Amino acid sequence: MHRIGRVARELRGKRIITGFARVQSPSLGSVVLSVLRNGSYAKLFSAQVIALLGTGLLTVALGLLAFDIAGGNAGIVLGTALTIKMVAYVAVSPVVAAVTAHVPRKAVLITADLVRAAVAIGLPFVTDAWQIYILIFLLQAASATFTPAFQVVIPEVLPDEREYTRALSLSRLAYDLESLLSPMIAAALLTVTTYNNLFVGTIIGFLASTLLVSFTPFPKMAFVPPTRFIDRLTRGARIFWLSRELRALLAMNLVVAASTAMVIVNTVVLVQGVLARPQVDVAVMLAVYGAGSMMVALALPPVLDKFADRPVMIAGALILPVGLLASGALINIQPSAAVWAGMLAVWAILGMAISMILTPSARLLRRNSVEVDRPAVFAAQFSLSHACFILTYPLAGAMGAAFGLPLTALTLAALGLVAALLAWSTWRPGKPENSQRPSEESWSK
Repeated sequence: MHRIGRVARELRGKRIITGFARVQSPSLGSVVLSVLRNGSYAKLFSAQVIALLGTGLLTVALGLLAFDIAGGNAGIVLGTALTIKMVAYVAVSPVVAAVTAHVPRKAVLITADLVRAAVAIGLPFVTDAWQIYILIFLLQAASATFTPAFQVVIPEVLPDEREYTRALSLSRLAYDLESLLSPMIAAALLTVTTYNNLFVGTIIGFLASTLLVSFTPFPKMAFVPPTRFIDRLTRGARIFWLSRELRALLAMNLVVAASTAMVIVNTVVLVQGVLARPQVDVAVMLAVYGAGSMMVALALPPVLDKFADRPVMIAGALILPVGLLASGALINIQPSAAVWAGMLAVWAILGMAISMILTPSARLLRRNSVEVDRPAVFAAQFSLSHACFILTYPLAGAMGAAFGLPLTALTLAALGLVAALLAWSTWRPGKPENSQRPSEESWSK
C-alpha cells in the first residue's frame, strides 16, 4: 500500500488529469488530422485503413465459413484459428525482420499485401478445417510481416515527434473504428449477398493497399551492416532488455493483455450470462469500450506535447487493474439498470486506459532504437506483446468457465497490478529517456 501511495502522489504531481482537462475538444480533430497534409503519410494511412476494413470483413466471413464446415464445432475451428494467429504473430515477426533486414521496406510491404490477397482468394474454396488452418497461418504470417514493417516506415516519413504522435493517434483511431465499422459493413453486405463475397472485399482491400504503398515515395533506407542471422534475429529482444523504458513497456503489454482478455473473451458471457441482457447489448458494451479508446487517442497529442510519456502510460497501467476490480465487484451485485450503467462506465474507462498505453508506445520504440535497429525493435514489440495474449486469453476463458467471472476479474487485476508496479519501478524518472538506448556500434562488433 505504501508503494501504491507513492505512485499516486507522483502521478498527482504530474497533473495528468489536469492536462487532459485543458485539451479543448472542438480542436481535437483538426489537431490530429493535420498530419494528413503529408502526402506520403496520407497514402500510407489510407492503405492501413483499407487493409484493416478488408481484414474486418475477413473475420466475419471466416466465422460463417467455419460454421458451414464444422457446424456445432465451429467454435473449436475458430479457437484453433485464433491460436494459430497468435503463434504466427509471436514466431514469424522476428524471423521475417531478420531475413528482410537488407530488403527495401516498400518491397516487403507490397509482398506481404500480395500474399494476403492470394490467401483471401483461396479461402472461399476451402472444404476442410485443416485447409483453414494452413491459410490462416499464411495470412497471419503475412500480417506479422506487414504490420511491423509499416510501423517502422512511419517515423521515417514523419521525423518530427509532434507529427509522429498525431500519426500514432490516427493509427489507434483506425484500429478502434475498424472493430466498430467492419461488423456493421459486413452485416449490411450480408443482406444483399452471401458471405463468400465478403472475401472479395478483403481481396480488394489488400490490392488497394498494395497500390497505395507502391505509389508512396519512401525515404532512402539506411545502410545495414552485415551481421550473423542469429544476431539479427535476437537484436530486438536484446535492445528491449538493455532499455529500461522498453522493459517497462513489456510489463505494460502484460497489463494491456490482462484487461483486453477480460473484455474480448468475457463480454458476451457477462452481458448475456450474468446480466441477462439481449444480444445487442454485447455490441453496445464493446462499442462503449472502443469509444473510450478513441476519445483518449484524439485527446493525447496535445497532452503529450505538455507531459512526458511515462506519467501518461503509468497512469493508464494503474487504472486498468482498478477497472478490473470494479468490474468484479459489480458482477457480484444483483443485476439492475444501475449495475448495467456501471459496467458500461467501467468498459469505457478500460478502453481509455488501454489507449493511454498503446498510443504513445511506439514513441518509446523509436526513441530507444537507431534507424538500422528499428525493424528489429518494432518486430520484437509485435511479437512480445502478442505473447502476452497467448497467456491471458486462455486464462480469461478457462477461469471464467471454471470459477466464474468475479474470480477471473480479480485474478486478471492482480496480474495487471503486479505488471503495472513492475513497469513503474523499472521506468524511474530523473534520467534522460533515451539514456539506455544501445549504440549502433554495439551491434556491429
